[in-house]
Amino acid sequence: MNKSVYEDYKYCMQDVNKIYLGSKYTIGEITEDEDINFKLRSFFATQVMPKADKDDTLETHLYYLEPGDFLIQCYKQLKASVKINIIEEKKSLFGKTKREYTTKVLSITELIEMPADEKQEKGVVIQELSVNKLSLLGM
Repeated sequence: MNKSVYEDYKYCMQDVNKIYLGSKYTIGEITEDEDINFKLRSFFATQVMPKADKDDTLETHLYYLEPGDFLIQCYKQLKASVKINIIEEKKSLFGKTKREYTTKVLSITELIEMPADEKQEKGVVIQELSVNKLSLLGM
């Protein structure tokens, strides 16, 4: 029996300004993958690995960050933002409300201000982490 691996959100992309990292990478995979920028890999190896488990996904790591954690300051320094899917109620033309997923980009502080139980209630799914390249050079 073959074991299939969920690879949809395991990616690393770059543009002129930012590096985008998929949320299904584990912390250990981030530090070992040669396709990921070296400075970003070294940030995860030195700052994130001592505080997180090697087998945690990036999604769970970001989902359960605590407000007083030092890593939040590091992510702020990197000008990191997170793309999420969240359930919102929308009104149609006829006044009916329906619940549907919408995609939003939040800063790390906006994500941290939302408690974990509220994230579960709103159905938050973290898709990717984006980091500013210029800020990464300053780390």
